[in-house]
Amino acid sequence: MNNRNYQKELDKLLAELEAEGRTPRLFLHSCCAPCSSYVLEYLSRYFEITVFFYNPNISPAEEYEKRVEEIRRMIGKMEFVHPVKLIEGEYDPQVFFCMAKGMEDIPEGGERCFGCYRLRMEEAARLAEEGNYDYFTTTLSISPLKNAQKINEIGEELSRIYKVSHLPSDFKKKNGYKRSIELSGEYDLYRQDYCGCVFSRREREKNKMQKNV
Repeated sequence: MNNRNYQKELDKLLAELEAEGRTPRLFLHSCCAPCSSYVLEYLSRYFEITVFFYNPNISPAEEYEKRVEEIRRMIGKMEFVHPVKLIEGEYDPQVFFCMAKGMEDIPEGGERCFGCYRLRMEEAARLAEEGNYDYFTTTLSISPLKNAQKINEIGEELSRIYKVSHLPSDFKKKNGYKRSIELSGEYDLYRQDYCGCVFSRREREKNKMQKNV
């Protein structure tokens, strides 16, 4: 069983960077504005960050556009210690549906979700290598519903493939998730009530119906 504390590993790395006086470049995959708010507040003290909004899993297209605009607005309003810029990846839902083929009926939080983590993180790792970034990571681990161990395992595997360091993370620790809720209120951020894909939306609707019975 994996008992690693990814937050402690991150704390150690950040302390080393601070001691060395270095400000590395981080390529940060972002799933949405609320999750990114705390992560950017926290990490912009230590890194120059490029936020990479790449989420072909989001449906419908109107929801995708809403989330892109929200992260653009948030980055424009927040103040950061070091520069933060935004890059939007290609939005092609078919990429997600191809990945999910055969896993449509797997419950949320299972192998389909792990494949979705990897799909988005792999594109981040690939572009981080292309752009000679020092590190890459994702905001996904801030959610209490996401498997931080799996996210870090995928990140470490991609790090070996693409030869760019993966930044360990479990951003829900140190009250990260709670802080993201506070920042969402402060910046009046749109907080979606499903992860993004048609399957998570279907599960949300089912749960709502069961509650109303």
